[in-house]
Amino acid sequence: MEFIFDYLRTTDVFSIPMIAILIGVGALVGFINTVAGGATALSYMLFMSMGMPANEANGTTRLGVTLQFLTSSIIYNKKGYLDLKKATIVGVPVVLGSIGGAQVASVINVQAFEVALAFALLIMLFLMFYDSKKFLQEQPDKLFRKIDWKIWLIYLVIGFYGGFTHIGVGIFILIASVLLLGYGLQRANAIKQYTVLLYTPIALLIFALHGQVHWGIAAIYAVGNVTGAMVATKVAISWGANFIRWLLAVVIFVFAGYLLYKNIFL
Repeated sequence: MEFIFDYLRTTDVFSIPMIAILIGVGALVGFINTVAGGATALSYMLFMSMGMPANEANGTTRLGVTLQFLTSSIIYNKKGYLDLKKATIVGVPVVLGSIGGAQVASVINVQAFEVALAFALLIMLFLMFYDSKKFLQEQPDKLFRKIDWKIWLIYLVIGFYGGFTHIGVGIFILIASVLLLGYGLQRANAIKQYTVLLYTPIALLIFALHGQVHWGIAAIYAVGNVTGAMVATKVAISWGANFIRWLLAVVIFVFAGYLLYKNIFL
């Protein structure tokens, strides 16, 4: 394992092997994020293994996320799954919340951020599997429900979290869109794609203003993100995400444990 970390830290990021790693991992992350969510943990793991501090890893992921969700939103819209009007309504508080979240993340102590990130990952792990059937059942009586201030506030908080760290925010949006808006899994997933697309460029700009985006790595990685999103959006319409969630759970558990061990026990 140490050999892998040494290789990632010392190899030229623009060498053919590193470009292949960045695109390959980016495609995997783009696929999982589109179908289920939470795979940005892999992005953080890769970038931090390459020697980036957590804040810069956080910012560098945002370019690929933007292009990835732009791609999936376009496909979902063409397939008729995206309710643009309602997605925009709930997207406004998400955008507003993300501004504050990204600002906090860009200046927070790195060690504190990593500990917070570890606990956020564990919360995501719990939410991914806690009574998942109940969370993903369609609720027709809520489809025409008026979006009141309580729903608006929930999406505002989700936006703050998404600005702070992209990891798992898609799962929060997906769950909220099912439980509060009454959508089935596919249409809720389309809401997720579009809502993330609305706020991520703003978060990217804030990190960029703080000098926390490695543009060369971000651009290469984004190629993989877009490729994964293109494949996953079409697959997500007919495939379930249970296998991917279980695989992702292992990654999240290991990475969260590593961050806690690194910052608390070392």
